[in-house]
This record gives sequence, structure tokens and C-alpha cells, in this order.
Amino acid sequence: MARNAELEKIIRPAVEATGFEFWGLEYLAQGKHSVLRVYIDHEKGIDVDNCAEVSHQISGVLDLEDPIQGYYNLEVSSPGMDRPLFTEEQFASYQGEEVELRVSIPINGRRKFKGTIEQVENGVMHLEADGETYEIICQQVEKANLVAKF
Repeated sequence: MARNAELEKIIRPAVEATGFEFWGLEYLAQGKHSVLRVYIDHEKGIDVDNCAEVSHQISGVLDLEDPIQGYYNLEVSSPGMDRPLFTEEQFASYQGEEVELRVSIPINGRRKFKGTIEQVENGVMHLEADGETYEIICQQVEKANLVAKF
């Protein structure tokens, strides 16, 4: 998580300088196959040219700052229909929506949940899953995605 916060400090201004919203990032350290995935958004949507433009901007900043040692692939993407959620504000904006998430510390012996975000306040998400309401500390969410509806 500290690595992601460090990367966000470097990448967020580069994304916002191009006129796009920085949605979040994932860094998957896998040796030569490591991936830095950056999600961007815009009220008019995102296309391939937007991703290429932002990728070019981010690459320049990463080359200067050099925060990642070794090889990695940079991917710039729209959050998509099953958009990942990274922050308390993002969780709050999707109240009433169904999400799948994984937490870092088990809650009642569980780490994975699929349910509806009922409420988010003071850093705590109330998630209705399997007929129960769970209180989940937003900072303990390792990964969360909206469940796409077709």
C-alpha cells in the first residue's frame, strides 16, 4: 500500500495535467512481468487515444522519478463497467451498488465479500452480503470492483 501511495503522488499530477481524472492504480510486482496499471476517467468517456496520451505523459514522469526498479509494463485504462474502487469517496459514490471485494484482515473468518454498499461514513463501509450487514474499514479493502450489470 505504501508503494501505491508513493506512485500516486508521482502519477496523479501527470494524469490531471492532461485533463483526465486519476481514478486509481494497481502495482503488481511479479519480477520481469510486473505491471503498473493506471485507471483514468473523464465525463466524456475514455478511448484508446486518451490512454496513449496519458501513457506518454506518465512514462516521461516515471523515467525522471524512477520509482520502480527493474522491468515493468505500464498499462493505462478506463475503469470500465466493473470499475475498481480505491477510496472511501469512491465507495460512497456507489452506495446502493453491488460490489465484490477482498479485505486484508478477515471479518468473521471471511476475506471475500459480494454485496451491496449500504452506507459509507467516517472511513467505514456498511456492506449487506448474504443477509447480514458487515462493517468494513475502507482502508482494509485490498481490492474492490463494481459488479457489472448488463
